[in-house]
Amino acid sequence: MPDSAPLVVCFGEMLWDILPAGLFPGGAPFNVACHLQQLGLRPHLASATGRDLLGDELLRRLRHRGMDTLGIARYTGLPTGYVRASLTDSGDASYEIATEVAWDQIATGEDTLRATVQARALVFGSLALRSTFNRAALDRLLAALPADAIRVCDVNLRPPHDDLALVLGLARRCTLLKMNATEAARLAGELFASSAGTEERLARRIAERTGCPSICITAAERGAGLWHGGEWLWEPGRAVAVVDTVGAGDAFLAALLANLLRGTAPRDALARACRLGEWVASRPGATPAYDATTPTFQNESCPN
Repeated sequence: MPDSAPLVVCFGEMLWDILPAGLFPGGAPFNVACHLQQLGLRPHLASATGRDLLGDELLRRLRHRGMDTLGIARYTGLPTGYVRASLTDSGDASYEIATEVAWDQIATGEDTLRATVQARALVFGSLALRSTFNRAALDRLLAALPADAIRVCDVNLRPPHDDLALVLGLARRCTLLKMNATEAARLAGELFASSAGTEERLARRIAERTGCPSICITAAERGAGLWHGGEWLWEPGRAVAVVDTVGAGDAFLAALLANLLRGTAPRDALARACRLGEWVASRPGATPAYDATTPTFQNESCPN
């Protein structure tokens, strides 16, 4: 990867998704980092695994992709994390997330701090902040990050790890907040789930409530919207044959961020993000391989 490629620090969980089709590497920051790598950026993943076979295999797969593993702590007393995912007939997933696992204690060593002070963006998910250890670690990274870097929070409200006060506090420290429509309704302070077409109102409300300048709301097959620069942008979804939706949102976020960092117009960045998310939903697992040396994802529902 050329040194001129934007460097992005991804902080949070890496684990195994246990799906009906088998075991797949996963965790939102892990997935985002893998897609950023395929999109030509330089991700630095800050996470942790156990010193066990599952942890060994996660690191082997990262190295096979040519990714740096310097920011990944290894623990003897804590196991590698996992999630049991159940899929509906439509491919949507529900999750059972293991607790007291390695990624609850993500160390911020010299390699991660060195990467952070050079980073163009920091991506973190709300799920990893269920532990006080990780909240303190994230504080250190935010303090080290350049002032002009993009601060991205990927909202992941999965009970019982869905502390709204915590997420709202994080949102006030971010420049880009990404969530689905159901999560947006909760962050906007609404008692009922959102209905189709309300995403713009929710995004405006969240921006007012948090001061975060860019709010991205995904709405599954309907598409996604982005409140950015005081303007609401909407990209309709395109039909695909869904295999599973695991990781589709992470691919979407990676493509959105990669394009924004490269100076792509926000409207085009949003469209490209939707196309990659749709393509990933049409494949098994969260990080299917694709050739994106010169990624566009503009006019097609799959990579070139």
